Amino acid sequence: MKRKRSILVVDDNAMNRELLSEILSDEYSVIEAENGEEAYRLLEEYQNKISLVLLDLVMPVLDGYGFLDRIKKDRRLATLPIIVMTGKGADDEEVRALDRGATDFVHKPYNAQVIRRRVASLIRLRETASYIDQYQYDRLTGLCTKEYFCELAEEMITGHPEKEYDIICFDIENFKLYNDIYGAEAGDRLLVLIADKMRTGRENNSGIVLNGRKIADRFISLVERGRVNEDMIRRSVDYICRENDTGSVVRIAFGAYQIEDRSIPVEKMIDRALMAASRIKKDYQKVYAVYDDDVRTHMLRERAISQEMEHSVETECFEVYFQPKFRFDNGRLAGAEALVRWEHPKLGIISPAEFIQIFEKNGFISRLDKYVWTRTCKQIREWKDRGLKIVPVSVNVSRANLYQEDLAGRIEELVAGFELDKSLLHLEITESYYMENSGKVLTSVEKLWNNGFVIELDDFGNGYSSLHMLSRMKLDFVKLDRQFIACQLEDRDKNGILKYTIEIVHNMGIGVIAEGVETREQAEMLKSMGCDLVQGYYYGKPMPAVEFEKLLTGR
Repeated sequence: MKRKRSILVVDDNAMNRELLSEILSDEYSVIEAENGEEAYRLLEEYQNKISLVLLDLVMPVLDGYGFLDRIKKDRRLATLPIIVMTGKGADDEEVRALDRGATDFVHKPYNAQVIRRRVASLIRLRETASYIDQYQYDRLTGLCTKEYFCELAEEMITGHPEKEYDIICFDIENFKLYNDIYGAEAGDRLLVLIADKMRTGRENNSGIVLNGRKIADRFISLVERGRVNEDMIRRSVDYICRENDTGSVVRIAFGAYQIEDRSIPVEKMIDRALMAASRIKKDYQKVYAVYDDDVRTHMLRERAISQEMEHSVETECFEVYFQPKFRFDNGRLAGAEALVRWEHPKLGIISPAEFIQIFEKNGFISRLDKYVWTRTCKQIREWKDRGLKIVPVSVNVSRANLYQEDLAGRIEELVAGFELDKSLLHLEITESYYMENSGKVLTSVEKLWNNGFVIELDDFGNGYSSLHMLSRMKLDFVKLDRQFIACQLEDRDKNGILKYTIEIVHNMGIGVIAEGVETREQAEMLKSMGCDLVQGYYYGKPMPAVEFEKLLTGR
């Protein structure tokens, strides 16, 4: 009798494990683990007897991302197929998982036939020579995969000590938006066009030694020092824009790491080059940056902040401040916005502009959101128990949480746990999220709105706004972006645009909040235009709960 191949199912939800076991147990021997730590121990115990892993991402002890990171460092498990289980539309999760070495993904709720076929296909692929080819070369572009690139690059760097090399990495800005506008097929054609240009560069003896595709829209090259320069890069980008069949201008940021210490792993060199590239994103005057001491300092700072974030949540170093909102018609307090502040005992005061960006990149923003929601609900409950006047408080919902299938249920459970009415916790959604994944955002917002939550669209007017978006999204308030307001009010000739915007929003049955109001003149003009609510330094800065209580009591 033929021995069944073994599959490891990793999920902290016992019902999910049981369901997957039922789907697969006829053909495979199913081993179960509740978290990534237990799964890794089982892999060591069974060694090469496990043919494939089905992995959930959200788990205690060691989550799916941590498990993938650990597997990636273990050469014994480098070719083990790992299928990640996600909710439908969780594009960011899938990209992050694939970037960490996942092989494929399946969506919840599970489709038994899809799971059986994908499992069988990946196991068969692993067990044939074609898997090796797939491991080495990217199926879409034909370039080296990241793993194979690292192997070859390491051989070239160590094998030619007489030569100086650089690692150059680049990625396409707003590639997700490009796909949403022009479609996935157009996105694939653009990636193939870039790959063809990279191959041409190598064939023309431009100094390019090796090319690869890291993941999605990120590419990597090993080049001889000094052979590739900014002028050459600009010409390449111009060519890509010219040949791109959508006619869209493509913005690409390049970063280089000049290899001095050859003992550093190639993967770390790639990370440093990408870090240099990330520093010039949004700077449309630059296309090329080199990793240097400034980038290194930024990296060390980012690492220091990342190392302290978990402990700071556990010890409540993050404080929730409240910025008041007032009604324009009668000047009365109408609500507040919860804003997080971080004063670290060693690192000092860390600006939200700095740590929010880092947390969005490393995924911790999801936990910080929940921390702020909980602290806000707890504070409202305390004020209510003391008999103070209560006003609604708005909290931010990051894209990481907005894309979660069970978001509405989790927030509803949180509010109910503090015995609060849903109307007391307003939810702020940043409008740029819509441009990144309009379908997912519309679905999540509609579910929250249908569950009785008040929805505010933040940063309206910062460059992405469209009336089409407003007509499709379930909203109660639109918050006018402070820069949009300042720009319109500075130029009297543009006032009509601002007033017209407010009128249209009102005609849609949506309230208007003006944020960032700093002067009396701004306040009077916005009031004359019909804004409903206002917040800003002219009316009150973000303040600790103790100071905000004075507004609640009228002191």
